[in-house]
Amino acid sequence: MRRSRAVLAPFQHPAQVIVTGFGAAVLLGAALLALPISTQSGQSAGWLTALFTATSAVCVTGLAVVDTESHWSLFGELVIAGLIQIGGLGIMTLATLFTLLVAGRLGLRAKLFAQAETRASSMTDVRHVVRRVVVFSLASEAIAALALTGRFLFGYDEPFGRALYLGTFHAISAFNNAGFALWSDSLMRFVTDPWICLTVAAAVIAGGLGFPVVFELLRTWRRPRRWSVLTRITVTVTAVLLVVGTLAFLITEWHNPRTLGPLDDPGKLLAAFFTAVMPRTAGFNSIDIAGMYPTSWLATDLLMFIGGGSAGTAGGIKVTTLGMLVFVIWSEMRGEHEVNIGHRRLPETAQRQAVSITLISVALVALSTYLLMALTPHRLDQALFEVVSAFGTVGLSTGITADTTPAGQVLLVLLMFIGRIGPLTLGSALALKDRTRRYQLPEERVIVG
Repeated sequence: MRRSRAVLAPFQHPAQVIVTGFGAAVLLGAALLALPISTQSGQSAGWLTALFTATSAVCVTGLAVVDTESHWSLFGELVIAGLIQIGGLGIMTLATLFTLLVAGRLGLRAKLFAQAETRASSMTDVRHVVRRVVVFSLASEAIAALALTGRFLFGYDEPFGRALYLGTFHAISAFNNAGFALWSDSLMRFVTDPWICLTVAAAVIAGGLGFPVVFELLRTWRRPRRWSVLTRITVTVTAVLLVVGTLAFLITEWHNPRTLGPLDDPGKLLAAFFTAVMPRTAGFNSIDIAGMYPTSWLATDLLMFIGGGSAGTAGGIKVTTLGMLVFVIWSEMRGEHEVNIGHRRLPETAQRQAVSITLISVALVALSTYLLMALTPHRLDQALFEVVSAFGTVGLSTGITADTTPAGQVLLVLLMFIGRIGPLTLGSALALKDRTRRYQLPEERVIVG
């Protein structure tokens, strides 16, 4: 027993497990992608290229310094797909476990690893949750793969083997919000194809909602009044962002000859909706991101920064964080001492966690944008877009990723890694850390504003 405790001692905090696990996956993926067999040329891609691609895949981002279609071999593409699957399933599983941990269903965090060693009865619930996450993920990917394979097979006359490969790869990439595509133009060639665009968008949304929300919706979709606060916020904010994003891109890009301009009205609506879904944080694009107006870049920045739902494959600060902040501001404007959402009261600890995560994320994005501009010749709007895309694990780019200096690429690697594990580790650390002060200091009012 002493030996077990000694082995487990370095990993008593969830953040250590996440960082260690994802770091190991990135290094293993980089080692595999650095092999000559991973490239079509038969020459090593170089450690920086391999590290950047592996980080982007494990962190389900989609940013790339080389063209996925022409640079990587079949082996390299399979490695990327495997890393995406590991990253997506890993985040969903760990996030769900820590959600249960925070909810108090598993007891103290230190017992998680002790139960793993002793196989205590309460671990049955953990195994059940993990199994449901894996089954849900694989089933969602299989459905998307089937739809995409059929379209490639019958709509584009691809051979069955090729159609199956394309459908499976892009289903994995879509559900896990990775954004890797096997075409140089991402999905621009399918901009007016609703079968492909809507299938990919549906997979992105399903993966980005988060496991707890998805299964609650499956159980109680006919009874919205029974939804939890998490589900209400996630569904409402997600729907609002999709509608607002679609309208914003339609209005801004309607006459842009480089994006929506050449399309007919149904095509413009489909492309605008697809473009509004991707910042959740998938990274596919059906129109030229570099050709968008700066106002659309700014709208995309905001959507990427917010991201998707908690305990899912999406990144960003999460729609739940934004939703809580909206209710906090609304309650403050009304002069209410408590923040109520529906018929539930929002704890003060959750409010502080939302504010902390948001402000830390804003500071990180601002500092990283400054550093990227100092390390590269890119403009402010380009650097900000790239930084938010990396931090939000989105993968959209204005086309400057490959032209970024090696120092800038290292910065983006760090941002992708922090953006993937940062909000989760920070959120779990804040939620699990509860220190009670046995005294209160005198209160003093401070002028605000």
